[in-house]
Order: sequence, then structure tokens, then C-alpha cells
Amino acid sequence: MDEMYPKKGRVILHVDMNSFFASVEMAYDPSLKGKPLAIAGDASERRGIIVTCSYEARRFGVKTTMPLWEAKKLCPHLIVKKPNFERYRAASIGMFEILRQYTKLVEPVSIDEGYVDITECKSFGSPLYIANTIQKRILEQLDLPCSIGIAPNKFLAKMASDMKKPMGITVLRKRDISQVLWPLDVEEMHGIGKKTGEKLRAAQIRTIEDLAKTSEFQIKSLLGINGLKLKERANGVDARLVDPEAAQEFKSIGHSTTLPKDIANQKELLQVLEELAIKVSARLKRKRVFATGIGIVIRYKDRKTITRSKKLVNPIHQEDEIFLYGKELFIKNWNGNPVRLLGITGTDVMDHDHAVKQLDLFSYEGDAKKEPLLQTLDQLRKKYGELIIETAGSHLDANKNDVKISSSEANVQKNFHEFDNN
Repeated sequence: MDEMYPKKGRVILHVDMNSFFASVEMAYDPSLKGKPLAIAGDASERRGIIVTCSYEARRFGVKTTMPLWEAKKLCPHLIVKKPNFERYRAASIGMFEILRQYTKLVEPVSIDEGYVDITECKSFGSPLYIANTIQKRILEQLDLPCSIGIAPNKFLAKMASDMKKPMGITVLRKRDISQVLWPLDVEEMHGIGKKTGEKLRAAQIRTIEDLAKTSEFQIKSLLGINGLKLKERANGVDARLVDPEAAQEFKSIGHSTTLPKDIANQKELLQVLEELAIKVSARLKRKRVFATGIGIVIRYKDRKTITRSKKLVNPIHQEDEIFLYGKELFIKNWNGNPVRLLGITGTDVMDHDHAVKQLDLFSYEGDAKKEPLLQTLDQLRKKYGELIIETAGSHLDANKNDVKISSSEANVQKNFHEFDNN
């Protein structure tokens, strides 16, 4: 096994879900499988744009960003669905929870792809075996296909995952670069878009090999410091580490735990969920962010996994609020069978400065009653300074004891919109 892992260097996977939105819709409604399916921004209008489409639709020439009218002209029997982002987010949470069972070194890049550093995962088997196992589990547990690239760095892993779709696994080593990567058109290289490709072609740089062999002076004068990075990548050099904290775009913070034994006692399971909520709350506060959605993961004794999520009206970061929303999700969706793994995630994270409370019919009256007090506080701040009086909610240090006013569970349940993810 040691021979399959480098003594120096890394082993990186890039996991890329295949036609993700369309695949989720087909997992949700199996009658859509095998049919040309497209997800469109506005399916009711001709000017709608294709967000993604199934591989069956692609065989007719349907492509991402194509106008809906053009897609229907190419494929008259195209099935069009509106995006259901809560459904996609729940599936994404489930996918990343599977990845995190192998290592904590998981870096989400977007809702449907991420990097996994498996350098220290020898106990799970060879890199190829781990990739096969991950691909199989995502398909069996979530009914979703994915492609995986295996390489010594993030760039090569990303390039490898694009080579076989759907359901492909590709190993790309540095010694393979000259034969596999260099003959490709420069536009096929990750990190090079249409405009950059045009600039490179104008300078007679047409293939990845041309880019790899061009002089540093020429590429820097053409594309600046980014040009030097692209030249390095074309030569298979990429020193970036897989960083679980780096993926700000993903905007979710969660914790999960594999239980020491299968548990079917609701009280015990809720205690575990509450402990996870405390950890999620601490991380949200430490990063000075709020969650505007809550997701849970339940894995049963037979390894069947379900993910459910809710969109909240008001942003939260307190542990009692996170637990109450997670508890409601759990009780509604738990089937009573023994549980092996539990997870809870704060989703749609927003910066503290932008977490403005969104008043609704249920919270307006209570906030209105506070208005005289708030006016008095404003007057005191104007006279004595902004920091003379602060509310408990303004203290985001997870190590300090906040003063908390707990709402009843019934009132909390009124303060969110529920999305059906069954």
C-alpha cells in the first residue's frame, strides 16, 4: 500500500458531480431518467436560459447557457424544470458529508464539486480504490453520478476529472502531462476562458504545450502575474493545498459525527444533535457570520443516507436556534430506525454586517414593542458613544457567555419557510 502513496507529495481527488441539477431532479423523480431534461432559469418564457441539462439532452446539441427557444428547436420533446435550489443544496450537503468520512481535508469549490486530500488515507485502501468507493457510495446513497480525478495536485486533479464523464475515474500523473495534456487546445485548460484563449492564440500559443514552453517574459507581458501561474500549471506545477476553510463561495458551516454504536433512542439522538449545534454555533460566531438556512444529515444502520434542509426567514447563529430548527427537521424526517451518523449544517452563510433582520408577520409585533427601548438606546449612544450599551447579540465571541432570550419552540417554528425535500 505504501508504494501507491508518494513518500513526498500529495494525493488529491477532484470530485465533480455530473450534470448536477438535472441529476438531482432525476433522483427526486426517477420517471425523468433516460429522458432529455433541462433546468432553465425561466421555463415559462422563450428567453429563458438553460442552466444545465441531462446527457440525453446534450446528444441533441442542447448546451448550458443556450436560450430555451433554441434548445426546444433542437429537441422538441425536451422536458424543462425550474431550478429547485433547496433540493440541490440538500443533495450537496449529503455529497460533502460522504467525502468528509474519509478525511477532514475537503475543500468545497462550489455546490457540486470539491477537492479531497487523501494523502494520509492509506487505511482506506489505494487511491483508485478510495475513488471507486466514493463514486459508488454517492451513486448508491444519493442516486447521483460523479466523475473523479486523481493526481498529485489540485490542477491536475481538476483536469483529470473532466476527461471522463459521466461516471469516470481518471488518474493523471506528472509523467503523463506531455502525452495527455500538452496536445490539447489551450482553451481546454482549466483557468483559461474565451478571452484569455483569444489573447494566447493571437500570440501563437495554441496548445497547452505551447503555453508550457513559452518564455516567462512573453507570458508575463501578455497576461501579467496570472500568466506565470498558467505557465506553471501547464507544466504540472501547483503548490496549492486543499484548505477546508478556503471555500467562502460554498457558504456553509457544519459538523457531523459517526456514533459509537447504532442508536434508536430519540432522546439520545437529540442530545447528539444539540452538541453538534453548539459546535456549529461556535464556528459561525468565530467567523462572524450568520446562517440563513439549516440542513441535517441522517445515516441509518444500513448506510442509507438522507439530507433535508430549510430556508430561514431571519439569519441565526445561536446554538439554541440552530438546535431547534435542526430538531424540527430531524423529528419530521427520522423514520425511527437506528442511526449511525448525524450531521447539522448552517447554510447560506452571510457576513455579520449584512445579517439584517427580516421582519415578518410573526416577529413584527415583538419588534415594534421594542421600538421605544431602541430609541432610548440610540439617544444614549449619540450622547456617550457607540459602545456605551451593546445588546447580547452583538457579542460574537464564542468563548463568552451571551445573554439569551429563548423563544418557545412553537414561535420559532413559525419563523421559517419550509421547503419540501422529501
